[in-house]
Amino acid sequence: MKEAGLPFFVYGTLRPGEHNHDLFLRGRTRSEEPGRMRGLVLYAGPGYPYAVEEPGGVVSGELVTALPEAYEELLAALDALEEYAPGDPRNLYERVARDVVRADDAAVVRAWVYVAAPAVAARLRADGKLIEDGDWRGAGGDTPPHRPG
Repeated sequence: MKEAGLPFFVYGTLRPGEHNHDLFLRGRTRSEEPGRMRGLVLYAGPGYPYAVEEPGGVVSGELVTALPEAYEELLAALDALEEYAPGDPRNLYERVARDVVRADDAAVVRAWVYVAAPAVAARLRADGKLIEDGDWRGAGGDTPPHRPG
């Protein structure tokens, strides 16, 4: 599947009403709608969550579609915010394409999502704080402005 131009699935500080939403997404999006991503669980981080790939998990968030003219700039800004560089072993997050289920269950959409890099995921599975319901907002979202999800 072609991955250029995919929307983004956000689950942390990039969600509407959270600090990084205004800094990075305001004025750059065509649409934002609730959705769920299966195959992920959330762990609490220092002011932001980490999504970890885990069969059977479900994470709540928003499906964000960028304005076409803002897409490349937004992709670069989000990669920088997440300190993601393709192939860099120091990444805390990896940007991967996964399916998002729209809130009305009417459609599945392929989207970019930032998930914990393998070493970070292993550490979180061993001693991280799992966000049981998969919704960072219910776990006390809107913490200090630092990193998205």
